[in-house]
Order: sequence, then structure tokens, then C-alpha cells
Amino acid sequence: MEMSFGGVNLHKTDLKMTAGLPWQLIKGGVLQVAFVGRSNVGKSSLINSLLGRKKLARVSSEPGKTITVNYYEVDKKLCLVDLPGYGFARRAKSDIGKWSSLTENYFVDNTALTYVLQLIDIRVGITEDDKMMLGYLDHYDVPYMVVATKCDKLNKTQLNEACAKLLSSGVLRNNTEVILYSSLKGTGRDLLWSKIIEKSLGGSDDSQ
Repeated sequence: MEMSFGGVNLHKTDLKMTAGLPWQLIKGGVLQVAFVGRSNVGKSSLINSLLGRKKLARVSSEPGKTITVNYYEVDKKLCLVDLPGYGFARRAKSDIGKWSSLTENYFVDNTALTYVLQLIDIRVGITEDDKMMLGYLDHYDVPYMVVATKCDKLNKTQLNEACAKLLSSGVLRNNTEVILYSSLKGTGRDLLWSKIIEKSLGGSDDSQ
């Protein structure tokens, strides 16, 4: 498993900050790439997979329970930012309000944010909650690409059909890039890292 991409050493990764209140959010300094998606879309698993770790990003036993923004600083060059998941039906109204405030504030005047990875479960497709999140990104004019998670759960025919449905949904911006990903098998890892480096640091992948 490659542990260096574009001159970024993945071994040098730490949880820099956990923000639970808007005033705690980091909006400057090291460049940021944010991860957004439904509570059970596999964000923590994907971040662990990208970083070659097993438990750096905690996988909650109860989806939607945690409402924090987690900053993983990589080699002091880049922060992978895990935004709280959305769309969990059993969340209290007060928690939904907290999620909305925290998430929306993250995007306001955030000069460090370079790109957003919108995670979508390829088996489920774009949900109403995903449309809401995409609406945030459009409102704040944030560049994004789609990472289709759990692609190992479908066979080739099903995967092709699901991808075609995703691309023809009419919800995504024109020419939105879609990367198929499997945290279990590592499918798409190198490609996603090359895109992260390109979009955030402006370089090409030089994995070693």
C-alpha cells in the first residue's frame, strides 16, 4: 500500500482538531479537503483506507450519533476534514439543528477549503438528503467531485447500471467527476489520492 502521494507522507498524519461548535472551526492555514455524506455512507472507513490506517477515523457503532467536524492533518500540508454525517432518521430535532449550524458555518468564509468529496452509496444513489448537501455546495459555490462508495457490493452489470443512473440524475453539476471506491478492497484509492493532490495542492501524483 502506497504511503506517499505527491510528496505528501501519509505516515505523518494526526487528528489535529475536533470541532463541535461553529467558533471552533478552522477556516485558514493548511489547505483542506472536506468529506461529506450520509451517516452510513462509509466516510470514516474511506478516510482510514486513504490514510492506510485502521482506526484513526472512528467508525461509530450508531450512525449519526457523532456531530463534530474532525480535522486530520497530513504531513502538515493538507487537512482531510470529516464533516458530520446527515440523514439519520432517529436523530433528535435539536441535533439536526446543531448539524445544520455546524455544517453551514464550515462553508462560510472558509479560505482554507479547496475541494469537497461528496460520498454517495452507489447501491442507493442520490437521496433527498444528498440533494440537500449538494444544494449547500452549489449555494457556496464549492467545487466537488463524487466518490461512489461500497462499489464492491455490486457486480459489474449492477455497477454499470448504478453509475449510469447517477450520472443521468440531473442533480450533479455538468462534468462532475465520479470515482468508484471500495474501502474494503482499496479500489480507487490511488486515483482518489491523485485527484486530492491535483485539486488541493495543484500537483500531480508522484506516489513512491
